[in-house]
Amino acid sequence: MASEFDLIARHFKWPAPAGVLGVGDDCALLLPVASDRRLAVTTDLLIEGRHFLPDADPEALGHKALAVNVSDLAAMGATPIGCVLGLSVPRADHAWLERFARGFRTLADAVGCPLVGGDTTRSLQGTVISVTAMGEVPAGAALTRAAARPGDDIWITGTLGAAHMALEVLQGRERATPDVLAALRPFLDRPEPPVAFGAHLIGIAHAAIDISDGLQQDLGHVLRASGCGAEIDYASLPVHPALEGFAAASVQRAVLNGGDVYQLCFTASAAMRQRITELAGRHGVRVSRVGTITQEGGLRVTACPVPLSPDDPAGFDHFG
Repeated sequence: MASEFDLIARHFKWPAPAGVLGVGDDCALLLPVASDRRLAVTTDLLIEGRHFLPDADPEALGHKALAVNVSDLAAMGATPIGCVLGLSVPRADHAWLERFARGFRTLADAVGCPLVGGDTTRSLQGTVISVTAMGEVPAGAALTRAAARPGDDIWITGTLGAAHMALEVLQGRERATPDVLAALRPFLDRPEPPVAFGAHLIGIAHAAIDISDGLQQDLGHVLRASGCGAEIDYASLPVHPALEGFAAASVQRAVLNGGDVYQLCFTASAAMRQRITELAGRHGVRVSRVGTITQEGGLRVTACPVPLSPDDPAGFDHFG
């Protein structure tokens, strides 16, 4: 039987960038962050049965484990510099681990976030994955939640609703044809956060957040931190086209409250509209201008197909 150290050496000991001491020692050694930059650090847990299904494709799971972290870096305008992985699995299944590592490494290479360390252990129940990602951002320029200003445009990258609806179908709460599920499921299994685009929003955007727990809930965090409100035009929201055949109430719930999006919601002055659309074009990112930050507090959504209820949950809550 392979030991923990054999497992690490076989699946996760990848070459580190020049000047970096990666997997194999008690600690990783990173290149120093320049005095005019700051280190951005984020951690996410993925737990079997809570964040992913037991039969999840391991390559997709490896991709998603890193994607949910680099999405947070993108929301701060940070450029990735490295990550560490904590992995607890019931057994050393090398076929599973090889595919998980392939998915993780492919995204790590694509966004420039090399794996530099971590830990593995045997779990008594299901799989638990913890990733800590690090990035760097110019000092004083990070895109925080507290910098939205009245009059700002509200922008969203990508589309909304697909990941939530895919989960609803997989768990039997909604029905869809195989073709529709095939169009939706990649958004749940393999989110593609706009990492490079987010880093280039420095100096353009004011505030930003990634949409991991639902648009209403995550934009609400920005509004509370910034001490302002917002008005969103539902008709301008980028609804994924595969949601067309579902009931209006289900689509609205997926678009406003559905999580697992890992796209950006950000605010910027109206003077930045052309720069934003040009930047999005260079990075191949879809952007939609969906509303305005207001002086008056609260979030108002206009033109909803179904009347909003104050009893509707705003988004995902681990303890809700």
